[in-house]
Amino acid sequence: MKKVIFALMAAVSMTFAAKAQTHSEQSIRNWEFSRDGQAWERVTVPHDWAISGPFDKKWDLQVVAIEQNGEKEKSEKSGRSGSLPWIGEGHYRTSLSIADKPEHAELVFDGAMSEPVVYVNGHEAGRWAYGYNAFRIDVTPYLYIGENEIRVDLKNVEESSRWYPGGGIYRPVKLVTTGKTYIDDWSVYVRTMTIDGEKAVVEAEARVVNPEKNMVGNMTLADPDGQKAGSGDIRIEPDGKIYAKFTIKNPRLWSPETPYLYKLSVEVDRVGPIGPEHHALVDKKEVKTGLRTVRVSRERGFELNGVSRKLKGVCLHHDLGPLGAAVNKAALIRQVKILKEMGCDAIRTSHNMPSTMQMEVYDSLGMMVMAESFDMWLYPKCKNGYARFFREWADKDITNLVLNHRNHPSLVMWSIGNEIPEQWSEEGRQISIRLQGLCHSLDPSRPVTQGLDRVDNALSSGFAQAMDIPGFNYRVNKYDKGHEVLTHGFLLGSETASTVSSRGVYKFPVEYSNRKTYDDGQCTGYDVEYCSWSNVPDVDFSAMDDNAWTIGQFVWTGFDYLGEPTPYDGYWPSRSSYFGICDLAGLPKDRYYLYRSQWNKQEHTIHLLPHWTWPGREGEVTPVYCYTDYPTAELFVNGKSQGRVTKKPWNSSERVTAEQHHLSADELLNRYRLRWNDVRYEPGVLKVVVYDENGNKAGEQVVRTAGKPVAMKLEADRTVLRADGDDLAYVTVSLVDKNGVEIPDAADQLEFEVKGAGTFRAVCNGDATSLEPFTQPTMRLFSGKLVVTVQAADNPGKLQLTVRDKTRRLKPKTVTFDVQK
Repeated sequence: MKKVIFALMAAVSMTFAAKAQTHSEQSIRNWEFSRDGQAWERVTVPHDWAISGPFDKKWDLQVVAIEQNGEKEKSEKSGRSGSLPWIGEGHYRTSLSIADKPEHAELVFDGAMSEPVVYVNGHEAGRWAYGYNAFRIDVTPYLYIGENEIRVDLKNVEESSRWYPGGGIYRPVKLVTTGKTYIDDWSVYVRTMTIDGEKAVVEAEARVVNPEKNMVGNMTLADPDGQKAGSGDIRIEPDGKIYAKFTIKNPRLWSPETPYLYKLSVEVDRVGPIGPEHHALVDKKEVKTGLRTVRVSRERGFELNGVSRKLKGVCLHHDLGPLGAAVNKAALIRQVKILKEMGCDAIRTSHNMPSTMQMEVYDSLGMMVMAESFDMWLYPKCKNGYARFFREWADKDITNLVLNHRNHPSLVMWSIGNEIPEQWSEEGRQISIRLQGLCHSLDPSRPVTQGLDRVDNALSSGFAQAMDIPGFNYRVNKYDKGHEVLTHGFLLGSETASTVSSRGVYKFPVEYSNRKTYDDGQCTGYDVEYCSWSNVPDVDFSAMDDNAWTIGQFVWTGFDYLGEPTPYDGYWPSRSSYFGICDLAGLPKDRYYLYRSQWNKQEHTIHLLPHWTWPGREGEVTPVYCYTDYPTAELFVNGKSQGRVTKKPWNSSERVTAEQHHLSADELLNRYRLRWNDVRYEPGVLKVVVYDENGNKAGEQVVRTAGKPVAMKLEADRTVLRADGDDLAYVTVSLVDKNGVEIPDAADQLEFEVKGAGTFRAVCNGDATSLEPFTQPTMRLFSGKLVVTVQAADNPGKLQLTVRDKTRRLKPKTVTFDVQK
């Protein structure tokens, strides 16, 4: 039987030769996958088995009362976890050909969803409970020379997630082999102790497994240019520990603005009989890191490298929209670039542990990170959630989280929980102390937080007081009380806003509301609708501006994500969120520019909404908003002035929310937006002229009424790709009239064909109510746009994407990419 299995797996096997005393890392990408253990298909890891759909309300249909939303009675939640077929078992297998048996070997999984059990040659080698965490399995006893079968069994149970978790080996896997003596990868730890003028003090440590008496360690720190910044031979202690201290002159500090990376090299050498000049390398480990310090204090709030700053962050679930949970470097880079252009400088990995690839991208591009761990402890928010595992696995999961990620300079704080129900209890307080202490013991360099939503309970129980950083989820009306009761002297908005909107959709009349829904399952793009527990962005802007003791915020969310279609969690079809500043395709909503106008201090923002193509609304009131960093603007419709408007700050003693401080919606919204509420629509030209503080004209923007569509427009985010089999390009498709004006309400059905050195990967239009699968090469436009994703092959050449309009039969359009080694 085993011979048959290996024959089936010949296409996914790989040869691995490992000689004694040699360190090697082998990525395991090619696997076979099956849902039933009978029919197998070839796949490449990272892989998400469920993302192709089909969408169906029957998948993980939950009948629950969501306590976090204030619900008292149970109701049907058809799209709560994405309406994709992620429930059930999945099986992966591959074959490794070993030429020389290694003295030590381990499989390293960066994450597998969920409850992975790993077998090597029929033996259970290890298992893990949490699908979001990295884990290592010692497979030394089970490998032998020749063909070796690796098998991974996964199980996703119903009602185990409040959002779409994905299914499969959705993060990378590698085999690490060494000699009997080796450096424990997760023992390497480097941190910046102090930065003082023109020098920085850096400490590094590691642990050697099975050290010998005639061995010596060496640590070298290289600067971003590859030049040696510090080095020295170090004695290996009897327990295998090694330690070094470096003083770096003129350090180049890591920050979101200057993401400089240094490289620490750790070596273990065997000293020859002739002398130390005849060393023989036993093992070597290299780690990228950055020189930077993090501190929070009553006097200076949050400090990075000794400079106070307020975090301008967003929360992100782990799915990558139409790619699902399968992690991809190009997709992560695209996300970060979009967010940084908005002025964002921080990401909260909510409510899960980040991937290594994710952290490496954040390191290199400059994005501060709150790495989160759990959405629940002992009390289950959903019937089969992590509460099943907490008592046995929580400490193990925190340990792996910290050891795996503590060298990343982008990581500025740990989070041990999100809206944990035990906030009221002494048991919860004790768990907070224990988990925070575990983080400190493994990484003394970073503070620990968690997101609190039951603020009164958390303050009365001491739950909030136990944290290094008290984080409030929403509850802006409780900020003052929290500041008065707590001794920290600062507060973090660990989750804010939860404004809901659909890209390019506008509802009339425009109404400020926390409970509005519509027959089409969409939300207005005027950014005035939110949830019963939340607020519009303006409230959080004011909390940050008016209170010196607030240290920043993490907006829910940077991008839409699969699952949690609030306020339509009982509506079908609706299978993804409306909270995003960008939609599921990664296209900015209007709200993106509201945040940009406040956060991006390097470039000016002028953004008009809505679009100006409204056949049938002639003469009807159609409010116009301008999101800009300038204080004043004048609006014109076909050259006729609609008046000059200036932002109107309110008294700082009347901050927080309109309901709690008797501010009208106008007073609340006029502080950060310029609005003309009585404009009547007429086709033509909408123009805004903005003025600076001195009344000088500073810029303008024009929006035109679109005519009939005559062509398609294709805009690629890049046209040169790496020939690595993973690289992606994103192409935004829209229709335009004869003057190049985009058609904002186009809903044409498009088809996509990819030829040459690559393949079609996915398509998404950002419509939360769409049931069209992401992985089929056809989709309709939503609010005039969609995004096609193409994937490079592992061989160089030309890649062509051709788009055809099946509705209007417009002339096909093609974009060409260079795929290069």
